[in-house]
Amino acid sequence: MAAGASMVQVAVTAAVAPVLSTNSDFSDLREIKKQLLLIAGLTRERGLLHSSKWSAELAFSLPALPLAELQPPPPVTEEDAQDMDAYTLAKAYFDVKEYDRAAHFLHGCNSKKAYFLYMYSRYLSGEKKKDDETVDSLGPLEKGQVKNEALRELRVELSKKHQARELDGFGLYLYGVVLRKLDLVKEAIDVFVEATHVLPLHWGAWLELCNLITDKEMLKFLSLPDTWMKEFFLAHIYTELQLIEEALQKYQNLIDVGFSKSSYIVSQIAVAYHNIRDIDKALSIFNELRKQDPYRIENMDTFSNLLYVRSMKSELSYLAHNLCEIDKYRVETCCVIGNYYSLRSQHEKAALYFQRALKLNPRYLGAWTLMGHEYMEMKNTSAAIQAYRHAIEVNKRDYRAWYGLGQTYEILKMPFYCLYYYRRAHQLRPNDSRMLVALGECYEKLNQLVEAKKCYWRAYAVGDVEKMALVKLAKLHEQLTESEQAAQCYIKYIQDIYSCGEIVEHLEESTAFRYLAQYYFKCKLWDEASTCAQKCCAFNDTREEGKALLRQILQLRNQGETSTTEFLLGVQMFTVRNRRKEK
Repeated sequence: MAAGASMVQVAVTAAVAPVLSTNSDFSDLREIKKQLLLIAGLTRERGLLHSSKWSAELAFSLPALPLAELQPPPPVTEEDAQDMDAYTLAKAYFDVKEYDRAAHFLHGCNSKKAYFLYMYSRYLSGEKKKDDETVDSLGPLEKGQVKNEALRELRVELSKKHQARELDGFGLYLYGVVLRKLDLVKEAIDVFVEATHVLPLHWGAWLELCNLITDKEMLKFLSLPDTWMKEFFLAHIYTELQLIEEALQKYQNLIDVGFSKSSYIVSQIAVAYHNIRDIDKALSIFNELRKQDPYRIENMDTFSNLLYVRSMKSELSYLAHNLCEIDKYRVETCCVIGNYYSLRSQHEKAALYFQRALKLNPRYLGAWTLMGHEYMEMKNTSAAIQAYRHAIEVNKRDYRAWYGLGQTYEILKMPFYCLYYYRRAHQLRPNDSRMLVALGECYEKLNQLVEAKKCYWRAYAVGDVEKMALVKLAKLHEQLTESEQAAQCYIKYIQDIYSCGEIVEHLEESTAFRYLAQYYFKCKLWDEASTCAQKCCAFNDTREEGKALLRQILQLRNQGETSTTEFLLGVQMFTVRNRRKEK
């Protein structure tokens, strides 16, 4: 009987394998659609709902298949048939989140599908108990050492199966998740890479692998399967690593080969533009996405961040009400409402909604970071520090949390601490001028002026978002009595303001014109000094100085003209006398 079952299993594997194996190119979109539909079904059967949704959304963006080409469901094995009743009952319990009950009825099942659901139910049961205990007993800001008690047992059992090579792609994925939860990062990466080779169509394995990669160098050393799924993975990891140009190029390539209708790709492009602070472009894409998919909630918290930055109160209010009508108990909805209250300066209410988001999902990165910002607004630095630290625990690549920690320690006047955190933020965002300016300010406070100058100049070179780097660099040159360099910085600053046409704070502009007027005055360049002094008269804080300088310039010019006239008369008289003598 066992031999017969084994033969059936081999036959089924042989039948399914051609569909599950993937090519490295996108030449046959029909075949890709078949693969996506199949993996959507397989992941759904195993309770991997996010992977199933991702595959289904991607399949929907491709043209429909004719009836003759629709893929039949995978054949049922002997083991599947024996476990069918237990699996069907357990899956019903699993779907209503009765994980312990599902695991109880799956105990002793032999089929790979039932075994996976058995182990996955035990894992989710432990996670649910851990989250409940974290929220109920400790509150979202308490540190706590609550752990999933099931993890060690699961690791032992899955490790035995792994050594015996009895785990399929889904089993390897779960084993990798357990290892990651136990902070065994290196082992987890190896297992996830193996999972992508065994079952390249499972997006969940790629996504978990993405969360463990910290830089591009690490990515280079991974031995990944040569499959079209790898392109989606690379686009996603480039976005996460802030390699936005490479990410956008990947997503554009995916659109060009036939995924132009994919809402997932459109949303990822919008997130990428958000990450590089191209706010207008990101807003435009999100608005278009909302028209295509009006009930979408994923990434809407990112959309609300953009509306917040632009101070678009009515649009943010509409988005918050709309998401409340769709699903008020989603973390994204809570974050959007939190942003709405934050924009209205109701920071206590905003923090309350971010806490609600964390009760729904304690590992939701955006909520931790946003809550840290709210505590900063309320001058509660200790709570802000805890929130930012939690965000870093969830994702060490979150530059906003590192930057937020730097700001809190700056408020606490602890420059060595804030230097460390700003450095970490800068490593994650090397071309973000805000991180470089913050670093420069830190070095300045620590009297490391050479390093400060380097940071300010680098901030200007990469494209100064806040137009502050050159002013800070100029003031630093002033301190060091490097008047020519200071003047050059102020000149560049003024040129940048007038070339881009942006409205800037008058204080910096007036400061620049005042310094340049005095610099040109010392250099006796009266025309340039006069022009800058006239500009000073346009600002309240420099008006009197500008007028006084103009009077001095006029006086010196008059003196110069008088002395020149006297000199010329003297020359003429001398010439006349000489001529008379010659005669």
